[in-house]
Amino acid sequence: MGICISIASSEIHDQAEDQHHFHENVLYLTETIPSIGTHTHGSLYSKQGTKGLNQDAAILYQEYGIKGGAFCGVFDGHGKNGHVVSNMVRNRLPSLLVSQKYGVAKLEPTPESDNGRRPRKDLVKWKQACVSAFKVMDKEIKLQHNLDCSTSGTTAVVVVRQLIIVSFPKGEDLVIANLGDSRAVLGTMTEKGIKAVQLTTDLKPGLPSEAERIRNCKGRVLALKEEPHIP
Repeated sequence: MGICISIASSEIHDQAEDQHHFHENVLYLTETIPSIGTHTHGSLYSKQGTKGLNQDAAILYQEYGIKGGAFCGVFDGHGKNGHVVSNMVRNRLPSLLVSQKYGVAKLEPTPESDNGRRPRKDLVKWKQACVSAFKVMDKEIKLQHNLDCSTSGTTAVVVVRQLIIVSFPKGEDLVIANLGDSRAVLGTMTEKGIKAVQLTTDLKPGLPSEAERIRNCKGRVLALKEEPHIP
């Protein structure tokens, strides 16, 4: 099974249909915002595998937050009710993230980054909103009385694109949040064609820090026959 989302840079002016699309595991949304003469283009693709029920879910939300913004999310469910959880997160997380972001009205003094520079306040807000939204989403899932999520869950990889309209030349921010082993990849144009740049780290038990996190949460790491390197 697999699912894929792609979205072009705002420098590409392809017309996109201004409507909502829903087909099983993928959801395409476009907000109705007055046009400034440019359009963005995006695509979603889902392929059914041989394992049975497809527990993947994805969303591409154009004009997310502001004009020219976008929300891309891929959610890979696992467990008995993984398909329910992944769809629940897909449908809820975009609005939850926005509410958390704009709910951060007062910030602590902007911390310095690793290189000693102060990050823009808006990026700090997005970081806080992502962490908060993921935690709230986790609590909301556990509070579902008619859904047993004790052995079910979902990964979540989210990419939010926001235009920087106050700078010259105009730029773009990519805000990336990742939980699990779904992956975000950036395609960049080079003289030799399109180059793929992996933006996230797959959080699998083979990663020492992830294995330690699982054990600290009273979980277990069991090695499969095809993955004997996992202790």
